[in-house]
Amino acid sequence: MSDKALESARRTLAIEADGLAQLADGLTGEFAQAVDLLAAAKGRVIISGMGKSGHIGTKMAASFASTGTPAQFVHPAEASHGDLGMITENDVILALSWSGGTAELANLVNYASRFDIALIAMTSNPDSLLARASRVCLTLPKAAEACPNGLAPTTSTLMQMALGDALAVALLEQRNFTPADFRNFHPGGKLGAGLMLIGEVMHQGDALPLVSEDTKMSAAIVTMSEKGFGCIGVCDAQGRLAGVITDGDLRRNMSATLLEQAASDIMTRAPKTVDSTLLAGQALSLLNDNKIQAVFVCEDDNPIGLVRIHDLLAIGVA
Repeated sequence: MSDKALESARRTLAIEADGLAQLADGLTGEFAQAVDLLAAAKGRVIISGMGKSGHIGTKMAASFASTGTPAQFVHPAEASHGDLGMITENDVILALSWSGGTAELANLVNYASRFDIALIAMTSNPDSLLARASRVCLTLPKAAEACPNGLAPTTSTLMQMALGDALAVALLEQRNFTPADFRNFHPGGKLGAGLMLIGEVMHQGDALPLVSEDTKMSAAIVTMSEKGFGCIGVCDAQGRLAGVITDGDLRRNMSATLLEQAASDIMTRAPKTVDSTLLAGQALSLLNDNKIQAVFVCEDDNPIGLVRIHDLLAIGVA
């Protein structure tokens, strides 16, 4: 039974992958027209669809909204009972229907025509009423469904979702949407934490463990212990970070003369540093990749902060 299940899964994925390949190969200039129309909208993108297309539509609306394109899903049946009032002449409607003949979309299409609201169709039938009523028609290839009976929407809905993602990403790039912009819409959870800037997380001011190059190690160790970060930064005469000393450096240089040596004799030179505008998620990757526990934040080579891996874990980055 398990072999049959694996065979079925691989067959399903292969059929759906073929559908996506057909979709990519069949893209035309109308995709670019749709992106331009959506980008020029002064209002929102109104997405509508019935059944499985409706479920895909709600996901599209969420993807658009989270990437800088205001969007809202309007159920076609509810639209006929008052929700058409949610749609304004400044909006653009993106209507999803595999056949292009979904009866529940009729009133929405008529409303768009009556008030000259831009309509984009996403359908497999470019000769359908929906397609003919639209300003732009995004035509989906009539690829085989993964369902062996050819009934359950599988490949078709996957292509709808993928094309919606392609629209969202194209709009994101056209708007020069940055990670900082993305964070404004994703302040919660691991994703929001990873999009925080290091400047918002770092320790700074008097909390920083800093000594000069000529500081005796006896005093440097006291500073390291008092600050409690497991490391100290060593600065040159101009206040620039010249090196760092960690607990590991102390163990490697343990000797009878350690306390009399200067910090510059023990420090690791040219340490890794980061900018305050680095994302917290990127900082965690840097710490993990270099197998270090903390990193100084510098501005023009001057240390202005310190962030530890524990700080990043505490805000929920990992």
